[in-house]
Amino acid sequence: MIQLHSFVCNPYQENTYLLYDETKECVIIDPGIYTAAEQNALTRFISEEKLRPVLLLNTHCHIDHVLGNKFVFDNYGLLPQFHEGELPLLTAVPSYAPAQGFQYEVSPLPEKFLPESGTVRFGESELELIFAPGHSPAHLCFYAPAAKFLIGGDVLFYGSIGRTDLPGGDFNQLIKNIREKLFSLPDDVKVYPGHGRETTIGFEKQYNPFLNR
Repeated sequence: MIQLHSFVCNPYQENTYLLYDETKECVIIDPGIYTAAEQNALTRFISEEKLRPVLLLNTHCHIDHVLGNKFVFDNYGLLPQFHEGELPLLTAVPSYAPAQGFQYEVSPLPEKFLPESGTVRFGESELELIFAPGHSPAHLCFYAPAAKFLIGGDVLFYGSIGRTDLPGGDFNQLIKNIREKLFSLPDDVKVYPGHGRETTIGFEKQYNPFLNR
């Protein structure tokens, strides 16, 4: 069964996720790690749990979700994987990072991109890809059906949704993808978002003000 550990990182309070199973292979998702303390927390946990990182995944490529891509590559030799439609966002980060006060270490580029649907595997576990653009042009969510959780990135939050005023954002597209793709999952699926506390599909169906208009 997949185990999950999260780290709250950088000034945007971004959630970095680390998934692993009984084989000790692990996946690092959206490494927003920026400070030395955040970097040390990640490497310490991996070392103490005797984990072996095998995948680096990005739900999307806004700055707060890719700040640690280079650090992960330098320490574990992993290139990021994400949908090709996010590549312009990644390559744009160096142009605006200084204005936001970041000393950005440029992310390496993927050798392979993720498709809109399918699966990624690590150890004895599998994550399903859910293509849910709207917050960004080619946003992916990672769904673990056996463990009943979703790494949702910046699509769906506790009582809220991802912002759609950034380049490539589309409010109507985001709402449509949440309703048609995420809300088709079982109500008891736990959603781990890119920021803030976790929630469930059932709770958001009933109470999210953006989806109950």
